Amino acid sequence: MDKIATEYLFEIALAVGAPAVIGAVTGGERRVVPILGGMFSGPRLSGKVLPIGEDALLIEPSQGHMGGRTRLDVRIVLETDDGAAIYAQYRGLRTGPAEVMAQLAAGAEVDPAAYYFRTALTFETGAARYSWLNDLLAIGIGRRPPSGPVYRVFAVL
Repeated sequence: MDKIATEYLFEIALAVGAPAVIGAVTGGERRVVPILGGMFSGPRLSGKVLPIGEDALLIEPSQGHMGGRTRLDVRIVLETDDGAAIYAQYRGLRTGPAEVMAQLAAGAEVDPAAYYFRTALTFETGAARYSWLNDLLAIGIGRRPPSGPVYRVFAVL
């Protein structure tokens, strides 16, 4: 097999709060951003993001023409429309040219094709009807509108 097959799971939009700026640490600047909620919707599961969780960002300094990179480390809890709780965690990377990253940092609407924003997700649930999530790795293709991060999430088959 030389191609990676995927299946679309859902699109998720997160509402985030003001970051707690931890400051300069080894490798960059640490910020912890609270997850205030959100929604997700797809063919096999839909629901809301509970106001539980965080994104522990590490913002690395600029290197050459690149505007630095942001490493994401996120934990959230999803609640499906039928009441199941799903713990999701993901790590990711957002990077791009310096001018694009500056626009994102300023809260501007930026064409997602102008930067790289990808995540790798895993899930845990005790709900039997969603137990298939426990055994897969998913990838997310992100964008960062001013309202908060949005991802299209795909199961890796």
